[in-house]
Parts: sequence; structure tokens; C-alpha cells
Amino acid sequence: MKSILEMNQQVKNYLLITYYWPPSGGSGVQRWLKFVKYLPPENWKPVVYTAKNPEYPSLDHSLGREIPDHAIVIKRKIREPYHFYKLFRGMRKEEKINTGFLSENKPPALREKISVWIRGNCFIPDARRFWIGPSVRFLKKMIRANNIDLVITTGPPHSMHMIGLRLKRITGLPWIADFRDPWTKIDYYDSLKLTRRSDKKHKKYEKQVLENADRVLAVSPSMANDFRQITSCEPVVLTNGYDPDDFATSHNGKINKFSILHLGTMNKDRNHPVFWKVISQMADKNPAFKKQLHLHLIGKVDYSVLEQITHYGLDHYVTREPYVDHKYIMEKLKSAAVLYLPINDTRNAEMTLTGKLFEYLAAERPVVSTGPVHGDAAQILKETGSGSTVDFKDETALEKILMELFSRYQAGKTELRGKGYEKYSRVNLAKNLSQLMEEVVNND
Repeated sequence: MKSILEMNQQVKNYLLITYYWPPSGGSGVQRWLKFVKYLPPENWKPVVYTAKNPEYPSLDHSLGREIPDHAIVIKRKIREPYHFYKLFRGMRKEEKINTGFLSENKPPALREKISVWIRGNCFIPDARRFWIGPSVRFLKKMIRANNIDLVITTGPPHSMHMIGLRLKRITGLPWIADFRDPWTKIDYYDSLKLTRRSDKKHKKYEKQVLENADRVLAVSPSMANDFRQITSCEPVVLTNGYDPDDFATSHNGKINKFSILHLGTMNKDRNHPVFWKVISQMADKNPAFKKQLHLHLIGKVDYSVLEQITHYGLDHYVTREPYVDHKYIMEKLKSAAVLYLPINDTRNAEMTLTGKLFEYLAAERPVVSTGPVHGDAAQILKETGSGSTVDFKDETALEKILMELFSRYQAGKTELRGKGYEKYSRVNLAKNLSQLMEEVVNND
């Protein structure tokens, strides 16, 4: 295979294996798009390996403009079983497969159960498993023809880590496995209807990746602690963050209503009845609150969310936008009076640290979160002074916080600048990552 890289003794070359890449939208693509953007090009030259014909839940073509000129992107065809999956589910060909079991329309119960069983037991670790073998065969030749110093995989999908595992065994190159979400502790793992054999297989693969990677990255402290319980690896916490460039050209929007905004996907595990119930009760009791109330949902929402909104008589107050290009997100955030952060009500709730949290911090609007009060997200809100967390079912605390924020809004106080959140900028995080990459390569 012909070399695609110029030889340069000063620059190290890393191979990034990722499924999510522009034009994919959502937080899954932004983590490594931003790292590729901010890793110093005088030290690190990226070769990005990704899918040519992927099944993305959403598209955002604006993100493609952020790919730096020095990045080499290789796209190869992937074979995914979604054609048959859609046929079985009764979906149209052009419909998107959502992550995290989000369903915008209520599916037939029996068909849904069968499709979940197939998804969990027939495609291990995930539906991209058929890309592992072809990718390994291609990449081992590409690596030999080029001066690749380091391999990085990011998941989910965890098939990317299985590619990394095989390349590690074949080439011996240092390898970093980056986990944007847990594997067997991900919020929907218990919903996969796994057989004992399938569960054992998932845990076997997970342990192999954790034990063989030269470094394991986790996006939250609790996730890192969980990995330590599985094996003797010592994960490095590298959170998600915000890009200062995204805020450089944005401006504060005019706030004409007490607008509570939620950004991103809201699946059934993030649909907390306490939120809708308290909002409804406050509107019934307080005419001023009722007059100024506005609920703004940007992103895909599960059908259960819409049912709750209707149940509590809030349809009139809701504005929905299915998806907004990321370049417009910051102005949307700054036009809100309150930013809402629901944490998945699942067994891994304490380790959940969603990417939107850090953009919420940089938007300098008060954040209200429903979730575990001792979780990782709650800790960051507390340490930066950017907002409050209430338990999933604490109606009294939620109403008190919302009333305080409404009073601030009436007084014209909508900004809330936290302290110390700058350490979560993508620029600073990339510096930390660059140092880690140097350590891994030099210690190999």
C-alpha cells in the first residue's frame, strides 16, 4: 500500500478509528472532531479511519467545516444489518435508527421486544461487528506502509475497540481505548434482553479491551472507578468539554419569556415525570409564571415525553426543534432563561456526564438538573456554581429552585457565570490529551 504520510521526525502520526464523524450530528462526533482540531499539528498528525456509508441518527453538515486541513480522512464501506432491522420494525428505508432505544413513535409491543432481543444477542458487541474483520485487514497494511506511532479507538460502538484490540495483537503499536460511554454499564444494557451467554460474551470482550489497551480513557470519574472494578487497569479521566470558538461569534439572545431549554436527545430514561408535574402545578398556582412560561426542546424526544407533556397540559407552552446545526446551538442556549439537564434514571446514573453539560456551563445560564445529587454531573455543577441538582422525585426542591430562578428572571438577572469551568475547554483538554499521547508513545 502506498504511503499517505510524509516522513517527519518531529511529528508523530496517530490513527483514529471512529464510527462517528462528520456529517454525523450529535455529541458522539464532537469529542474527537474537537480533539483532532486542537491537538497541536506540529506534534500530532491525524489519520482518521471512519465509515463511508454509515447509519447516523442525525446529520450536521456544518461540523465538516471544522475538520482541519492537516487531517487525513480515510472512509471505507461498512456492512450493517439495519436494512433487515427496519423491515422487521416496519420502518421506512429513509427513517433513522436512534440510539439508546429512543422511539419517536410508539412501536408494536411484541415486535419491539423481538427486535431488542435480536439487537442484543445477535450483534455482539454491536451492529458494526461486520466491519471489524475488513477494517483490520485494511488497516494492518496501511499501518505498515505509513509511519503510524499510535492507534486510538473511540466507542461506542465498541466494535471500534475490537478493531483496536486486533491491531494491537498484530502490530504491537501502542493503543488508547477511549470510552465516551460505558460498555456493560451503559444505561440501556439491562434492556437488551441478553441471554446468559450473550452477557458473558459482552463482559469478556470488555475485559479484553480494558486489559490490553495501553491507556483507557473515561469521560467521568465514576466510569473510571467502574472500570477499576472490572480489571486492574488505571483509567484516565478525560471529560468532554466546550469549544471556545463556538461561543466567539455568538451573542446573547433576547429573552422574552421564562424559557426552559433542553438540548439534545431526551429518551424515556431522561423523561422524569416530576419535572412536567412541577411545571404544571406552578403554572396553575402562579398566573405570572404561567404567562411567561416557555418550554423549548431541541433534539429528538421519545414518544413517552410527548405523552407526559400532554398528560400535564403543557402542549401549549412547548416549542420543538428536531435538530439544529451545532453552529447555531450557542445562540439558542443564550436565549434561554434556564437550561434543563435530566440525567438518565438508570443504575449508572451517577457516572453520567453528558456532553451538553459543558456547553451549558459556557453559555452562562443557570442549569437545573434532575438526577443523583451525588453524581458526577451534580459535582461539576456544584464546584463551578453553575446550577443545582435535585433528586428524580423531589418535587419540593425542584419547585423551590424554579421559583428562585423565575424571581431572578423577573428582576432581569438571567446570566450566571460559573467559576473555573474554563478547564473544560476543548483547548485545555487537548493539551492534556497530547501529554498523555506522548507518555504512551515514549513508554512503549
